[in-house]
Amino acid sequence: MKVKPCPVPVDALLHAYVTRDGAYTDCFEITHVAEVDLPAFVTAFYTTWLFRLERAVLSVVLRKRIRDSDVRALAQGRSDAFAAWTVEARGDGEILLCDIAGATRSCLAVEPQEDGTTRLLFGSAVVGRGSGEVPWLIRLTTPLHQLYARALLRLAAGKLEVAPASA
Repeated sequence: MKVKPCPVPVDALLHAYVTRDGAYTDCFEITHVAEVDLPAFVTAFYTTWLFRLERAVLSVVLRKRIRDSDVRALAQGRSDAFAAWTVEARGDGEILLCDIAGATRSCLAVEPQEDGTTRLLFGSAVVGRGSGEVPWLIRLTTPLHQLYARALLRLAAGKLEVAPASA
């Protein structure tokens, strides 16, 4: 499974930020060999070992423990908040999260394919404040963000179980 950059789909919730002046957007995709639903993808994504490191940092910053049960509640639609994010929108097979400062967006989506595979998508947006321009520090760290996004997506896809074929 290989992670590739792709355009933000036109019908995606994240697409509203593609045309916003000064905003940075990206999107990455990977094809999973089996059918995957959004709750499974969200759970796998936010429980990877790599994202657990981010959760540990956020737990200290937010002074709040972030549990796997919080991830499952978000994934299953029983909560509209998770760690430093709130749900901005949910759609058929996708979720768009906004950070507590309103500066970034994260979008996870699943797109079932006719051959029984699933296209998994992870996209981000950084929205500038005031002048609308993304701060220079964000622009400077974009390559690191892209590497991190690819790693998270690859790890989440690898964490998703493939159901055994029935005999």
